[in-house]
Amino acid sequence: MTPMELQDIRHIGVVGAGLMGHGIAQVFASAGYQVSLYDVDPATLGSAKDRIAANFNVLIRLNLSKPEDIDLCLERITPCPSLKALCDGPQYIIEAVREDIVAKREVYMELDRSASPEAIFSSNTSAISITEISGILNHKGRFLGTHFWNPPHVLPCVEVIKGAYTDDKDFETIYALMEKVGKVPVRVLKDVPGFLGNRLQHAMWREAISLCEKGIAGAEDIDKVVKYGFGMRMPFIGPLETADLAGLQLTYDIHAYLLPHLEASPEPSPHLAGLIAKGAIGVRAGRGFYEWTPERIDRIIAQRDTVLLKIMHEIVSPAAVREREASAESKDT
Repeated sequence: MTPMELQDIRHIGVVGAGLMGHGIAQVFASAGYQVSLYDVDPATLGSAKDRIAANFNVLIRLNLSKPEDIDLCLERITPCPSLKALCDGPQYIIEAVREDIVAKREVYMELDRSASPEAIFSSNTSAISITEISGILNHKGRFLGTHFWNPPHVLPCVEVIKGAYTDDKDFETIYALMEKVGKVPVRVLKDVPGFLGNRLQHAMWREAISLCEKGIAGAEDIDKVVKYGFGMRMPFIGPLETADLAGLQLTYDIHAYLLPHLEASPEPSPHLAGLIAKGAIGVRAGRGFYEWTPERIDRIIAQRDTVLLKIMHEIVSPAAVREREASAESKDT
């Protein structure tokens, strides 16, 4: 079969209209693509357009979208009554169902039966092996991972993950598609648990929970040192750039002293298990490391999205990145 070219992709399918799926549909519809959307839960599918419309509120308030963009986006999204119906048309289908390999494989068995044999499939899984999911597919080369970050209509990064069987050409086609719709894709060249972002993120979470568990600091102060310390430079400079700027000898010397003292347990924290056992599972229960009220949840999400959109637009959008790199190159020459 001839590999799919970027210009061949005109219609996108999104399986799952929940937390991630409706935002992913918004990304592609806002970029001008026709989108077919399906969810096994009729209520979730039925509310998807209202949730997408609500996502535009902060965009409009920041002058990043116009009110008429809502209707233009929603007109391009077609809810589908079945998974089989969704397969009629799309050249590329993204799965965004719950993190359960059995549920995901059930979706792909139907896609394999009903979609065009040329269609590319990808999973939005945040951690499950791309190679393992693809085991039931007839056309394993046309399958890869595309891990969007929550909220997908706000955060620019998409991890594009190559499974053991992923065709190189299809991998690059989807990478180019993510760039075209305004994302900042990254190539994950080996299929490892957690890919890039979650390996980095959960390594930090393990240390943060350990510091809290050992009474070294409270949850609020641990979060403050991230939010108002090294976290503030992260939109501008990554950890390996920081290491180079600090000097690799200094980095090595700090690691030689510090690494033996860091949390290295291969098991989840007993402190985390204890919170869960007490029903303190996070915002859904109103308590976890913090006490949560509906007002606090709404306030933090609104603050998060506002700040992230400002950063994305001014600093890390593809256009801003290109402008900054071009400026740096001109100064070097």
